[in-house]
Amino acid sequence: MAQTVSPITLVGRIRRNHGLEHATIHVLSARYPQTPIAGRADGNGFFIVASLPSEAVAEGAKEAALRLRAGEGHLAIHPNCGTSFLTAAVLAGAASYLSLLGGRSNRWQERLQRLPLAIFSTVLALLIAQPLGAAAQRHLTTSSEIGGLEILEVQRLYRGRTTIHRVLTQA
Repeated sequence: MAQTVSPITLVGRIRRNHGLEHATIHVLSARYPQTPIAGRADGNGFFIVASLPSEAVAEGAKEAALRLRAGEGHLAIHPNCGTSFLTAAVLAGAASYLSLLGGRSNRWQERLQRLPLAIFSTVLALLIAQPLGAAAQRHLTTSSEIGGLEILEVQRLYRGRTTIHRVLTQA
């Protein structure tokens, strides 16, 4: 009989893997500052997209896990995380939309007059989104408390000229 994972357990695994993915990206970015690096986490581990040797990714992930366990929880938060981008997009879109609403008619001239307000409120929303996106990561989408999460293996995959590393984990 197949074992099912409860949604709460699965979310916790994804959050821990997401935190370890971010920490790994921080470690690798410090070691290879000119290398573009991206990632994506799931319940079984995470992917690192980078033109690096798999051994470097494995070493970076191990160091990241050690540093998270040693209390460097800030490594689980990354400014280029999709959570932060989504937070910024929602706030900026809502600010712009709400700024252009209203008026007595839908004439384009009235909306054009409100354009400076829309620009100002969008910039303000983007400024607010930076700490809010980090808070959303901290409380919703990542966890720095990786506990007994262990790295099982790092597999190298290719998609055209793109190098993808699959980091498999187990709780």
